[in-house]
Amino acid sequence: MADTSQTLHKLNELIDYITNYDELTGLPNRDLLSDRLHQTLSQSQNNQRLIAVLLLGIDDFTGISHALEHETLNLLLRAVAQRLTTCITQTDILAHLSQDEFAIARTDFSSFESVIKLSQLILGALAKPFFLEGKTIHITASIGITINELDNLNGVEQLLQQAHIALYQAKQQGRSQYQFYSPEINAQLQERLVLENELRGAVERNEILVYYQPLIDLHTRQVVALEALVRWQHPTHGLVSPAKFIPIAEANGLIVPIGEWVLRTACAQNRAWQLAGISPIRISVNLSARQFEQPNLVEVVRQILEETGLEPSYLELEVTESFLMSDIQRSVQILQQLRELGICLALDDFGTGYSSLNYLKRLPINMLKIDRSFVQDVTSNPDSAAVTDAIIALAKSLRLNITAEGVETQDQLDYLQIRGCDEGQGFYFSRPVPVDTITQMLKESSRQSDRSLVHTCTISSSAAMPK
Repeated sequence: MADTSQTLHKLNELIDYITNYDELTGLPNRDLLSDRLHQTLSQSQNNQRLIAVLLLGIDDFTGISHALEHETLNLLLRAVAQRLTTCITQTDILAHLSQDEFAIARTDFSSFESVIKLSQLILGALAKPFFLEGKTIHITASIGITINELDNLNGVEQLLQQAHIALYQAKQQGRSQYQFYSPEINAQLQERLVLENELRGAVERNEILVYYQPLIDLHTRQVVALEALVRWQHPTHGLVSPAKFIPIAEANGLIVPIGEWVLRTACAQNRAWQLAGISPIRISVNLSARQFEQPNLVEVVRQILEETGLEPSYLELEVTESFLMSDIQRSVQILQQLRELGICLALDDFGTGYSSLNYLKRLPINMLKIDRSFVQDVTSNPDSAAVTDAIIALAKSLRLNITAEGVETQDQLDYLQIRGCDEGQGFYFSRPVPVDTITQMLKESSRQSDRSLVHTCTISSSAAMPK
């Protein structure tokens, strides 16, 4: 009888553990966290205690899970749980809610500063490398924070929902960030969710457009290329700023089909211009980080070139140095395969990322593009001028072409021309314009070979949205 009682007791303990604890990490699960928060909330008003809920999400967990084997990923999550345990106090509640999300409830604290210090401690701890199965793994995390005020006893689900909203906002700010919940953030999120939902069908509804901005040879003052820039013609809001919808598309993966559509459209249009008798020029298309991560990227580009009939030498793909540096070996391999197709490659926003000279000389690129932030102050800020001069000199030493973005004044143009910059792009020459406008400009240039297209571009439509 005693053995039966003992067996039942152990069985109940096992059931309790399975019900309330995460099997992988051994931490409390969502149900146990909710129960403990319910108890704490009922006591908090009488005890005059504030409660903070911190929701932690591992940044780019999808990419990490694709890069690691299943068992290594499990080891990483266990290691994350162990590090989080070292950051909390005995009165804190640490739980594992889902694969990439952990929650910490601080049930007794005296100030917001203590929650900030806890967040900074956690982000710093997770930023240190993990050494697992002979691999060095680097991760970052973001944190959403909500505070239960004494005069507003929110329910557990509302607290967790607010923490989720704050976490979402933190991730939009970049990696390794924390964000407190506020009603304003909630309103911004609602607006964002509406736009995200509407963006999903925008391509099918023919709302996505391609605008074109000329790149000018600074020596001949002729157009030598056009950059294809995506625009969203919303049925009620008009032209939606790319700064507003591109981050949404990148976050939810829509940037991949949209980016492929832009690439196909730009290549087809460039071929159509050639067939219409317009002098051939390069068409430049941006690749997003999400697109670059696609395993079939090279095949997609090859297929689009074959479908549209565009010679590869008339296509230029722009990549940003920051995402190339995250996996330099793979980046070099992919870029080399693209170069073998005969495509030109440009390194965009150069000077703002993390590349070193050692890495730069390994990249099979044709062109560097000086970021507009340096060009904007090149005639007034000695530091910007020094960086610009250094980039131009570096490009020449590596036998690369150099393009300056954001040229807006004659003084900037003169400065860049004297320094030997090859090409310029910006409002001084033309804003991005619709296909009909740029087509007319190209035709006029072809008819009047003695007239520089730069003049025509200068008086082009000012209603177009800037890049």
